[in-house]
Amino acid sequence: MSQRARIAIGGAVGGIVLLMLAWYAAFHIGVVEHADGAAFRAFTGLQRPRIDQLARFLVQLCDPKPYVYLCAVPLLVAVARRRFAVAVAIAAILLGANVTTQLLKPLLAHPRYAVAVSGIAWSPAGSWPSGHSTAAMSLALCSVLAAPSWLRPLLAALGGSFAVAVGYALLTLGSHLPSDVLGGFLVAGTWTMLAVAALLVVRERPAPPSTAEGAGHVTVRAALGPPGGALLAALGLVVIAALARPHDVVAYARAHEAFMAAAGAIGAIGLALATGVMLTLVSGSDRDPTAAPRRGWRRG
Repeated sequence: MSQRARIAIGGAVGGIVLLMLAWYAAFHIGVVEHADGAAFRAFTGLQRPRIDQLARFLVQLCDPKPYVYLCAVPLLVAVARRRFAVAVAIAAILLGANVTTQLLKPLLAHPRYAVAVSGIAWSPAGSWPSGHSTAAMSLALCSVLAAPSWLRPLLAALGGSFAVAVGYALLTLGSHLPSDVLGGFLVAGTWTMLAVAALLVVRERPAPPSTAEGAGHVTVRAALGPPGGALLAALGLVVIAALARPHDVVAYARAHEAFMAAAGAIGAIGLALATGVMLTLVSGSDRDPTAAPRRGWRRG
């Protein structure tokens, strides 16, 4: 088994472990429950007519009807590129991740809102993990899989940012707690790493030393450029706000520590998942698992 296949399997196992830990912390550790509720209140405090309009637009993109059309894009791209194994993997991720979330919701249903958020007596049938967050992240990761290697770093940055934006929108509208969003991200990431591991195991035969397809591959340093740019842009906005109104920003951060921690965690994990999947596909000594099958070459 190749090193990248082992890394992908390890990533899937790690995703399952993190998912279990996230569930336990959100449901059974009082400090985390309290922070979850505090961050929820801070996000809902951002509600304004224009912000709500943008948030509803982002969330509605992951509603069933528009989501089906969006999911067709990476599938059609994979088929058009004659990457049929990748198309099967994408279908498995989109179906498996979203069905898993819908099964977990009723199984783990618990009236956390009434407990964690003072003044809000809302006990949904099930809120963990977030279905919209799962949908957004699985779509982002599948787009990375479907794209040619040179385009993956940009799609990882854009896709991760899109999933994070959907997560923030859900919190601002008061639809979910931060732990729900993180749970949805982890479900999508786990399914994606399982699919990548399967592709790597199937395509373990090494590539010949010199091929035309290798010209499209990117180095790890180049691959980290767009995600790093997205992170720097986010940090730049924070710095600009801090320089413009330093006292207000510092006071707000001190008064809303749970909000700052939740926003940072969601942003970091969302971008890290998209970047991690993209880096797993970056060619090194092993062959790109999404490459087209080679003909007319035999080892040795």
